[in-house]
Amino acid sequence: MNNTEQQLLKIIADMDGVPQGAYNIRSNGQLADRRVTENIDIKTKTDKNGIDIIIRAGTKGETVHIPVIISESGISDLVYNDFIIGENADVTIMAGCGIHNCGDDESRHDGVHTFFVGKNARVKYIERHYGEGDGTGGRNMNPTTVINIAEGGYLEMETSQIKGIDSTFRTTRASVADGGTLVIHEKIMTHKNQTADTDFSVDLNGVNSSANVVSRSVARDSSKQCFKSNINGNNLCNGHTECDAIIMDNAIVKAIPQLGANHIDASLIHEAAIGKIAGEQLIKLMTLGLSREQAEQEIINGFLK
Repeated sequence: MNNTEQQLLKIIADMDGVPQGAYNIRSNGQLADRRVTENIDIKTKTDKNGIDIIIRAGTKGETVHIPVIISESGISDLVYNDFIIGENADVTIMAGCGIHNCGDDESRHDGVHTFFVGKNARVKYIERHYGEGDGTGGRNMNPTTVINIAEGGYLEMETSQIKGIDSTFRTTRASVADGGTLVIHEKIMTHKNQTADTDFSVDLNGVNSSANVVSRSVARDSSKQCFKSNINGNNLCNGHTECDAIIMDNAIVKAIPQLGANHIDASLIHEAAIGKIAGEQLIKLMTLGLSREQAEQEIINGFLK
């Protein structure tokens, strides 16, 4: 790994050197390095690009890293990754993609991640997207996440677009069984002419299933964002979706929350708020000695924290 690739890994996956535990590093469309453990196995698919991550039932306190990095211009990468999490496991999965493009051709990564969360298993899934480079070629990503949560299972998904991604379309589909829980926290920052579209759809099929989908975003310059969320309550369940956005300059933000109550005991809530930074917030920080730009950045940092 050169310095650029090492820096990308640090930003998207907190990898400062070789991590403990299992990992799979994909670089410029190819396997770069892999390690498995007694409880976590990683296998290359034979029918298409991608891997199977198999976590043994009862595994506790382990972390698996599966970052993707692109450091060449003109790379177009598509992978299909399946996560099979055994019953009663409790694990953390660190994913994410970093693109360094200094050329004139588009560099792109599309990933389809499918989760099978076993009975009473708990998963924290962290996915970060980041782009950099002074080339004119695009830095584009289109992640698709399919989530299947079995009885009593729990998945917490923390997804963030840090900066530098020209175009992204995030699609998430989830199905939650009896007593299962899905928690999603999304954070997005867009600049210049970047576009970011998010489309969440959750089916709460089980008795006492629940979902909490929260998006926070900042749109600057002439960037465009669109947030769509749809929660279907198909049983006795609780669902909540929320979109909060700060809009700046000439940006455009759309929020389209949707609820479907298909059972008399479905309890569903949606919230959406879009607005500019309040003038009194800026004035308060500027009286403490910050410039307007510094004050704006402090407010944005706190909002996306």
